[in-house]
Order: sequence, then C-alpha cells, then structure tokens
Amino acid sequence: MTTISPSTEQNDDELFEHHSFVVDKGQAPLRIDKYLMNFIENATRNKIQSAAKDGSIYVNGTPVKSNYKVKPLDKIRVLLEHPPYEYLLTPEDIPLDIVYEDDDLLVVNKQAGMVVHPGHGNYSGTLINALVFHFENLPNNSSERPGLVHRIDKDTSGLLVVAKTEQAMTHLSKQFFNKTSEREYLAIVWGNMKDDEGTIEGHIGRHPKNRLQNTVFEGDDEDKGKPAVTHYKVLERLGYVTLVSCKLETGRTHQIRVHMKHIGHTLFNDERYGGERILKGTTFSKYKQFVDNCFKILPRQALHAKTLGFIHPTTGEKLQFDSPIPDDIQDCIEKWRHYATHMQ
Repeated sequence: MTTISPSTEQNDDELFEHHSFVVDKGQAPLRIDKYLMNFIENATRNKIQSAAKDGSIYVNGTPVKSNYKVKPLDKIRVLLEHPPYEYLLTPEDIPLDIVYEDDDLLVVNKQAGMVVHPGHGNYSGTLINALVFHFENLPNNSSERPGLVHRIDKDTSGLLVVAKTEQAMTHLSKQFFNKTSEREYLAIVWGNMKDDEGTIEGHIGRHPKNRLQNTVFEGDDEDKGKPAVTHYKVLERLGYVTLVSCKLETGRTHQIRVHMKHIGHTLFNDERYGGERILKGTTFSKYKQFVDNCFKILPRQALHAKTLGFIHPTTGEKLQFDSPIPDDIQDCIEKWRHYATHMQ
C-alpha cells in the first residue's frame, strides 16, 4: 500500500517537505504528474507540472520532470521553499454560528462549504481560522489543531464541539474514542433501501487506487482499514432516493459516505463517491431534468450532522444539541417528496 506522510521537516537547502509517498509494489508505470493527481487533494496537473519544472519533485533523492514514470517502491517527495500552509494559522474574522458556549467548550453549527482545518488548497476561510480569531489559547489536539475534538467534511453541514481548555480537550476526546458520544446524521441516499433499519460494519481505509477516497476492506484485507460501525434507520422513502438517519458508533473519515456506497446506496450528489450521477430512476429526459434541478438546489453531498450529545467535562451533565435541517437539504427533500407522490 502506498504510504503518505506529510511533514514539516526542512532539509539542508532550506526546503520544506509538503508530501512524501512510497509507491505501492503493484503500481504499473505511470507519469508522475498523473500519479500525484490521485494522491494530492485539490492539486491540478498544471500545478504539479510547474512544481516539477521548478525542481520540487524528487524521486529517490533526485529531481524529476513531470513525464517521469513512477515505479514500484519509488520514494517521492515534494519539497517547496515555504512550510505547508496548514501549519500557518492566520486568525480571520469569520462569523460563527455558536449554539452553545461556556468556559470549557462551545458547540458550533458549521455551514456547508466551510473547511474545518487548513489543508492543501484550503489555507484560509476555515473553521480553525475563525476559532483562533475569536478565542485565545485554545488547546491543541494530537494533530496540533487548536480546539478540534472531531471534524466533519467541508460539504457536510452541522454540529461540532470545540474544546476551550486542556481538560475539556482530554475529556471530550476520550468520549469520542470510547464511543460514548452521540452523533446522528441526516442523509439522502440513492435507491429505495430494502430494510427499514440496520447496521453496517466494515473496516475503512484509504482506497488503494484513489487516495482521495476511502473504501471498505473485507476478509483477508480487513487489516488494511480500521473498524467502523454505522447504524441507519429509514425516515422516509422518496421514490428513487431514501431519507435516512445514521448514527455513528465510530468516527472514520467519510464513514457514512463510504458505508452507504458499500451497501449500494451512495449519498445523493456526493461527487467524490459517484453520487453526482443518476444512479436510480428512469431514462426519461424529464426525469433527468428533475434530478439536475435537485443537484442545483443541493450542490453538495446530502449529509447533515444533526444531533450531537456528550457528557460535559466539568459538570458531568449530559448535553444534547439538535441542528435544524439546512434549507438546501430541506428543499431537495420537498422536491423528491412531490415527485414520489406523483410517481404513484
């Protein structure tokens, strides 16, 4: 399996390592610019080719051009003159929708489209940029990210808890690790789900061919992923899509998106996992137009972190918060509801 290790180490030539890869044993020859596009989020081929032209892409210690063909076990490093931007946290005066706050923590209702922490291609406008502006001396988590106990994807809306003290960070992180926190998501998925409720169990890890995706590993390959458990319940059947509630027992990256795709019910308009295509329905052009209109109303994956519950780190009180369904998801539900009524 290709291994990746972002780093901030500097070499003797005052260059900073931004990416590090070891190519998989089974990798077929492939141009390095095409290869890196599968592994670096938000990278374009032009950017990668420019980096190669500047001598910033090294294979086995030697700079290579963009037409270099990667081979099994090649060691690839991308070295640039500046440190990775995600480590340069700039406070930004971005409004936050704070639904609860005390001396120990706050609960934020994140809007869709906001990245939680800086990363490649998203160096400003993130939740952390806003947090470090509004709050001083937030404790770092194990990844050196101020205040973050957990995260949700850029295009997922909903609730997040942020720690304001070291004690709160430790206490809340332990709850998430021990699976005692409560997290319920609302999702629209493709297809009419067979069962009214159920549990999806499957080890989740990086997709071996597309590192921007995760996937479920089964059988002998289980150890390539980490255990993940999602409990789902059908809330409403809307013809060719289903409205479901998903409760997380674990918190793997893209967990609901990966698990739902695994059982044949990809999230509606989830571009990364193929949900931006018509996966269920008729061949009528009128239907295609209807779905396109739904995509325009909801230009992101149909996923909302609706409910968040945990024990307060100081008072021991059980806190639970509920976030209203955002307008884009609600409008999409209404359109499908209307369509499903006329299907019958």
